[in-house]
Amino acid sequence: MPPVPAPTSRPSSTSSTFSSTSSSTFSSTEETARLLDWIATVDPTIRAVCTLAPDALDQARARDVEAAEGRARGPLHGRAVLVKDNIDTADLPTTAGSLALAGQPHPVADAPLVRRLREAGMVVLGKTNLSEWANIRDAASTSGWSAFGGLTRNPYALDRSAGGSSSGSGAAVAAGLAAYAVGTETDGSISCPAAYNGCVGIKPTVGLVPTAGVVPISRSQDVPGPMATTVRDAAALLSVLAGDGVDYAAHAVDGRLAGRRIGVPRGPSWGYSAEADAAAERALSALSAAGAVVVDGTDLPTLPDSIWDDELLVLLAELRADLATYLSSRPGDGPRDLAELVEFNRRHADVELAHFGQGLFEQALAGPTTDSEEYAAARARCVAASRGGGIDRVLAEHGLDVLVTPAYDRAHRIRLVGPEDLTGSCSGVPAMAGYPLLTVPSGLAGGLPVAVSFWGTAGSERTLVEVAHAYESLRDPLPAPTFAETVG
Repeated sequence: MPPVPAPTSRPSSTSSTFSSTSSSTFSSTEETARLLDWIATVDPTIRAVCTLAPDALDQARARDVEAAEGRARGPLHGRAVLVKDNIDTADLPTTAGSLALAGQPHPVADAPLVRRLREAGMVVLGKTNLSEWANIRDAASTSGWSAFGGLTRNPYALDRSAGGSSSGSGAAVAAGLAAYAVGTETDGSISCPAAYNGCVGIKPTVGLVPTAGVVPISRSQDVPGPMATTVRDAAALLSVLAGDGVDYAAHAVDGRLAGRRIGVPRGPSWGYSAEADAAAERALSALSAAGAVVVDGTDLPTLPDSIWDDELLVLLAELRADLATYLSSRPGDGPRDLAELVEFNRRHADVELAHFGQGLFEQALAGPTTDSEEYAAARARCVAASRGGGIDRVLAEHGLDVLVTPAYDRAHRIRLVGPEDLTGSCSGVPAMAGYPLLTVPSGLAGGLPVAVSFWGTAGSERTLVEVAHAYESLRDPLPAPTFAETVG
């Protein structure tokens, strides 16, 4: 791997409060040119970006002209954004990391969320690598690897995972390749790379951001969301993605923490990582000292192990149905359903199956369908356990505004063959519920980022932004990644 000059401070971003009145102080062309130069320097090592937009500078020049003429389109006008490579772009390939789509024509149209980025005046800089098929191909998959994009590495230590499946989006933000990126989450795919790479990730309420034009896993749990260097910047990007008229960044202000009741659900959400626990305990102390009411002993009811089998059944049934719908919408002669995709991988096993198999794809083909009683019952159990019997129950019983837990352990070492060393996570219950999760870095442990995650009920993004921003303002900024070969 080529050496990378380490930045002396964490990559910074122009404030998301940029407006038409200050447009003369910001040049989209200069920012885009700087980012393209930095990508050329850094990305051969971390491989976060799989496709660059050839017209990125042209986009930036057009945005500067608009701003100079007083036609800035919004707070993020002219800002560069990277988009995960499972989100349709009419002018760039959309591959989900797979060779099955890499050689096919581009999608016929931008996904609605990409249209919103362009309408807001953002420069779509390119596409980010991901765990192939968003980590749903095999239980022993390697996070951050795809046949199309290769292996994305963590910029804090190149032998450590960038997480999955929005690996490139998280690594790109951390490395300063763009201040803004879009990821997608089904269960952990924004939260994990945000935690591993030391950036902010917002997994919104399912349905808040449209999933049309996003390569699907699960209609019940899929949701795109923002990744950025600060809570305010992530919230500003969420306003664009959601398109609901809410200024989420307006809630990233000081003075909103006093009296907020923050619950601490321990149980399985704690105890799997000493480093992550220690960071979360420091967060609780800081929040309490700043006026929040920290309520311990607010554990969620113990879930049966079978609930995770239920979740997987639901995901695989929805994958089989919805991936066929998506693939049939793509131009070209690529696979049209999951069975054809499995056959494609078998024919190209030397590359596609070089490191791990496609056991989950095969399980989906053999399992229940979305019109079966098994599917309906499993989905009902997931909803009951995670919503009324889980998050909503605890919030109501204790009068809580949000919950807070450790996010993930420190990034594990990359292993291309065999199961990854994942010790635990925060994402499972909010994923089944379809509820939001906001992940904020809390510091470094042994040279690697650790983070906390704030949970809420459906539609609680504004509250989560307020509390997460307040916490972010209390802790020390993260140092920049050094692109070290390894850490202790």
